[in-house]
Amino acid sequence: MPELILLRHGQSTWNLENLFTGWTDVPLTEKGEAEARAAGQLLMDEDLLPDVAHSSLLRRAIDTLNITLAVCNRGWIPVTRHWRLNERHYGALQGLDKKATAAEHGDDQVHIWRRSYNTPPPALDLADERHPVHDARYADLPSEMLPATECLEDVVERMLPYWYDAIVPQLMEGKRVIVGAHGNSLRALVKHLDGISDEAIPSLNIPTGIPLVYELDADVKKVSSRYLGDPEAAAAAAAAVAAQAKSGS
Repeated sequence: MPELILLRHGQSTWNLENLFTGWTDVPLTEKGEAEARAAGQLLMDEDLLPDVAHSSLLRRAIDTLNITLAVCNRGWIPVTRHWRLNERHYGALQGLDKKATAAEHGDDQVHIWRRSYNTPPPALDLADERHPVHDARYADLPSEMLPATECLEDVVERMLPYWYDAIVPQLMEGKRVIVGAHGNSLRALVKHLDGISDEAIPSLNIPTGIPLVYELDADVKKVSSRYLGDPEAAAAAAAAVAAQAKSGS
């Protein structure tokens, strides 16, 4: 039975500062590194050792995956990195404080920008240094493929080709696959795997640094899923994610 492990990166410096991050490349905090080590220990304890790995092109996901694999003695497995696993691009919100933005525009508007399935935040101008056309890691991509902003629907559309082309074939070969990515790129994949509706997906929150394990059937359809470790800890961490952008919290 194929197994898929999803791992949201550990706490980053901008998570700690409660800033919209998106495609901005920021490092892990000490807590984020500890979360990555704990994830590796959980995989070791449950004998869920991955055969192959995938990550985004962003440092916080790369470092989390590297630390996790080192702890469970799987630092030697093949790792593929791809921009289609990047976090959702938050457009002109990138670098802004979430609570301050909510205080200025209202909780409801920020909730729409953060969690609406098909309403993106304000877009970046092409000349803005935050636009990915100015980042060397995307230099080989046509500029029209690079987002100036994204809603979750956009992330689903750019992530699914990678899922089908790169990850599904490995699962069908019987490999245990780990994907180190981000809150929204993983929400997009969970939406697909769990068949979550457009209306229900805004309420889904994925905690940092806790492996989410899927058992899949021969057609790569979900049989079951669970977070490793303490279920109450995972629920509390997900609730903390949900509260990040409320102006009064």
